[in-house]
Amino acid sequence: MKILVCISNVPDTTSKITFTNDNTVFNTAGVQYIINPYDEIALSKAVELAEGGKGTVTVINVGDAATEPTIRKALAIGADDAVRVNAQPRDAWFVANQIANYAKGQGFDLILTGRESIDYNGAQVAALLGELLDLPSISIAKKVDIQGNEATIDREIEGGKEVLSVSLPVVIGTAEGVAEPKIPNMRGIMGARTKPLQVVEPIEVAELASIARYESPAPRGTVKLVEDVDQLVQLLHGEAKVI
Repeated sequence: MKILVCISNVPDTTSKITFTNDNTVFNTAGVQYIINPYDEIALSKAVELAEGGKGTVTVINVGDAATEPTIRKALAIGADDAVRVNAQPRDAWFVANQIANYAKGQGFDLILTGRESIDYNGAQVAALLGELLDLPSISIAKKVDIQGNEATIDREIEGGKEVLSVSLPVVIGTAEGVAEPKIPNMRGIMGARTKPLQVVEPIEVAELASIARYESPAPRGTVKLVEDVDQLVQLLHGEAKVI
């Protein structure tokens, strides 16, 4: 089985997020980057499926050379080789087109992404890949089982779950529960240094939308500790005006 895993390079959740140029540009100064956690779940599942010589795992990332430490971590976790499309990931449409351009004709049986990236939370790439590659695409997968040429997928829906059966090849956007993230061991870290990392140039993609500006959330207000019920009711009515 040939598996392609799409990974994003995202800010660590502990990083302080600021913007420059009148809130139009994300400030990368001092920001630590990690593999998008949902993509790491996808990667762990791919490695699990390929264990014991059952398949190969290729990771692909759209980004500049600064993303290569993240790619090397993916190789340390267990991917066999990697591809970096040498371009800034402008938006989901751009990223999906770059990945689809590489994947066409490669004969991948399974393409895995995370359900969304934790920076923009767009949840678009898996669906766009399915459309661009003319493949079935299933997102928010909570469980993935592969038997022969068939995939059985538990998918999260409002108020419950949906169990789907689909023939390979397929694109799947994974969520929590699909696999436990793997921690690279020393052997994996050392081996990642010599695993193949191919750099390819991007294709031209029409820009359909652009970011006008960023806005930070409003700062949290102060907290009042109230022990008296009458006082609580008074505050909710007179100050918060919610009752």
